[in-house]
Amino acid sequence: MDSSIVVPEFIDARVGPRGSLENLSQAEIGKLLDSGQGGLYRLFRQCALAVLNSGADTDNAKEIFDRYRDFDIEIVRHAWGIKLEMHNAPAAAFVDGQMIRGIKEHLFAVLRDVVFISNEIIDSGRFDLSNSAAITNAVFHIVRNARLLDNKGRPNLVVCWGGHSIGEAEYQYTKKVGYEMGLRALDICTGCGPGAMKGPMKGATIGHAKQRIEHGRYIGITEPGIIAAEPPNPIVNQLAILPDIEKRLEAFVRLAHGIVVFPGGAGTAEEILYLVGILLDPANRDQPFPVVLTGPRASAAYFEHVSRFIEGTLGEQALRRFTVIIDDPAEVGRHMVRAMEAVREFRRQRNDSYNFNWLLAVQPEFQRPFEVTHESMRALQLHRDQPVHELAANLRRAFSGIVTGNVKEYGIKAIERDGPYELSGDPKIMGLLDELLAAFVAQKRMKLPGTEYRPVYRLVA
Repeated sequence: MDSSIVVPEFIDARVGPRGSLENLSQAEIGKLLDSGQGGLYRLFRQCALAVLNSGADTDNAKEIFDRYRDFDIEIVRHAWGIKLEMHNAPAAAFVDGQMIRGIKEHLFAVLRDVVFISNEIIDSGRFDLSNSAAITNAVFHIVRNARLLDNKGRPNLVVCWGGHSIGEAEYQYTKKVGYEMGLRALDICTGCGPGAMKGPMKGATIGHAKQRIEHGRYIGITEPGIIAAEPPNPIVNQLAILPDIEKRLEAFVRLAHGIVVFPGGAGTAEEILYLVGILLDPANRDQPFPVVLTGPRASAAYFEHVSRFIEGTLGEQALRRFTVIIDDPAEVGRHMVRAMEAVREFRRQRNDSYNFNWLLAVQPEFQRPFEVTHESMRALQLHRDQPVHELAANLRRAFSGIVTGNVKEYGIKAIERDGPYELSGDPKIMGLLDELLAAFVAQKRMKLPGTEYRPVYRLVA
């Protein structure tokens, strides 16, 4: 390659829909144009820039937005629909002047969901988002609009959680597990980013190819506050944007027929606590919901620390809601296939949908958006004088705050301005929390690529 050739970092382009919004009424076009000029523009621009930045070396939202501060995107009307006109877009999203097809699909999926959520969920008046049943109904409408419910087959969707910046050995292990699940005709759903969210999808594509499965599902579910740190990886072929982290988590558990958790950091701990808290609800006692925690032999300590924390805070009954499988990808696949039969039979007997778990009870404390601020973090009730599933909900919120301070733009700015978040509570719980977070730091699970980790929390009496 001629070293004198300068590869541009930015590009101007105009692109038409792919995968979503190919056919629009004039009324819909009018709404999109109105949205482009109003309050939705900043949100759409932020999510669009994250999608266009997929595959970049950084997962620091502030760094991404600073680097592309001159990026601009406009909705342009045409007789046959709309196009998006971009200025100073990341050139890596294009090949020979043409936007990569998968990125184009993701870009218009973002537009679809941002507009749908604003027009049909928030502004329509159809959903009382202070009501638990209405929140679940809103989640259903969002994922249905994204066509995530089109599959009418037997239960086969495994949600995979885990860290977005895991080490190479752990990443390779996630691929092996994905491969074993793909061989067994299981589809994959993740948070759609890199690391443990990409590996299972990558492995499953090979397993599906060997079994000549042509329409494997690789579902990605994200939300605006975290998409810049975890932009959709290129394997995702169905993408949905939920309005906040709580609705994103509810979408995961409503869609899942089983969940596999790989090693991660604070974000993965948040997901585990959310899931365990729901499964500890007496209303879900009889619900078959297979959960596997798995990783390579070298990662066994991660699950030991997590298990010790869960047992010490939520009790032994919490440990019984999941299975730990170390260094055995094939057994993870076999375990999931066996468990799917119990899920299918449970839902068949109760006439519940295979593709959306209506019977799972999700209490309001797991649904209400938690606004992370220094005040809300200090106010968390981290003590034992409450039902165990409510303690799990508050512990989940604590980890949500830590994730916010690590990767979300407004959280990073708040930490820079006002210092670390403060947490307080029951001394034993706080000791276990401190021990777990210290283990994450020691294992470099809270270190962002290219930076030394500086704690965004401190424990106070």
